Amino acid sequence: MKRVALLTGFVFFTAIAAAAQNQPVAMNQGQMDRLDRDKNGAVDRSEYQAFMTSAFTSLDKNKDGSLNSDEVVGVLTVQQFSATDANGDGKVSQNEFLTRVMADFKTADRGGDGSLQ
Repeated sequence: MKRVALLTGFVFFTAIAAAAQNQPVAMNQGQMDRLDRDKNGAVDRSEYQAFMTSAFTSLDKNKDGSLNSDEVVGVLTVQQFSATDANGDGKVSQNEFLTRVMADFKTADRGGDGSLQ
């Protein structure tokens, strides 16, 4: 679980920072290999979404269907948490989380083919 949280944090931090600078997300080969379930050398949208859905579940320690700031300490900065909390209610729902990370995926998909290579 810790590895999932750490990888999620890295991917998420990288995605937020890249989006803020209008740059693509960069993952190292080890991270790509972990997310590339079918081992075709690319992480497709469904693989990324499945990983991020699982990561959300792992981060949601109290299992209430949302993330609060205590659950993401060390994974998200206050600014990243606020940017992801689209409705400003002080928590990040699974929908808000997936909307953010999938928007980051789309930004990183330079070829527009639904995969990261």
